[in-house]
Amino acid sequence: MLPPQSLKAHKGRGAVSNLQGRYEVHARAGFDDGWSVGGLDAADGEAPAPGWKTQVSDEQARTILTRNASPDLPFNVSLNPYRGCEHGCIYCFARPTHSYLGLSPGLDFESRIYAKVNAPELLRRELARPSYVPEPIALGVNTDAYQPCERERQLTRRVLEVLHECDHPVALITKSSLIERDIDILAPMAAKRLAAVAVTVTTLDPAIARTLEPRAAAPARRLRTIRTLTEAGIPVGVSIAPIIPFVTEPEIEQLLEAVRDAGAIHAHYVVLRLPWEVSPLFQQWLEAHFPERAQRVMNRVREMRGGKDYDSAFGARMRGEGVWADLIRQRFEKAVHRLGLHGKGGRFKQLDCTQFRRPLVVPPLGIKVKGGNAGQLDLF
Repeated sequence: MLPPQSLKAHKGRGAVSNLQGRYEVHARAGFDDGWSVGGLDAADGEAPAPGWKTQVSDEQARTILTRNASPDLPFNVSLNPYRGCEHGCIYCFARPTHSYLGLSPGLDFESRIYAKVNAPELLRRELARPSYVPEPIALGVNTDAYQPCERERQLTRRVLEVLHECDHPVALITKSSLIERDIDILAPMAAKRLAAVAVTVTTLDPAIARTLEPRAAAPARRLRTIRTLTEAGIPVGVSIAPIIPFVTEPEIEQLLEAVRDAGAIHAHYVVLRLPWEVSPLFQQWLEAHFPERAQRVMNRVREMRGGKDYDSAFGARMRGEGVWADLIRQRFEKAVHRLGLHGKGGRFKQLDCTQFRRPLVVPPLGIKVKGGNAGQLDLF
């Protein structure tokens, strides 16, 4: 039998293969027998598309607010205007959701994006319900609400316009400098304790960031975004996530100093999570970019996960367990206290739900609305 073709990184992409989703019935493997031109994709046996050009498709969502009861999450309600994420972060916990669509959590996840074009209208209808009880909405949790296609689609901005109109609290998390575009909405909301932002900073090393999260803003640009938002009066926290042993873990203290200097008021962290297909995808990435330390990294990850690649138990999935997890916790907490990034409260605790007012304009069901304010007056 011929050996499988070695995996190679794709420029501008995080995943190095189009790994099959866990719901696929038939398994496929690519082999290079010397007859193909340019080789086969190691995941599905098909010639890779040049550059894996991004495709953004419209989707008419049926619902827009997602509710959870997870005890280790600081929010109960979230909204995601997009499925898939072009940022291509190899560690993204949302990658396995593309398997539900019959697509790969690998290259498909970062090149085949679905835009929920009716998100603002669905949100408006949801907020208008007599039974709706306001609580902070986490925007862009599953996939980044400010990924590249948002520049043209502007779904996130239209969602913010609805929330601003209704004085509804919102907390955003992003790696993108595009959020600066919406300061004109976020600043007045923040002045009324209705908006807060978290910026994810994983590494200060641009070379690592270029492969780890290839289409997200560069580390220096994210620090500038923190400073810009802070100067506009918007409270900014930082998510140091994920902490990857022997890759980003050595930077913990340096990262916290950098975000403090940029104006962040608090910080939290998450250790590397490898649910479902994220584990083999991340290991492929390690072999492609850090072959000399790949085994060492995975050994340490498993030490923090009870010998497994991942433990999904509440309380353990975000921080890990064992000696190494405890060392990371101690390092982080000591640095946070030394730098004054503690005791400022979480994003969601700072937000005020008492100012909420229901929208007066609600689009009828089945009507496509181009602008954020078009529609019909709600009689109720």
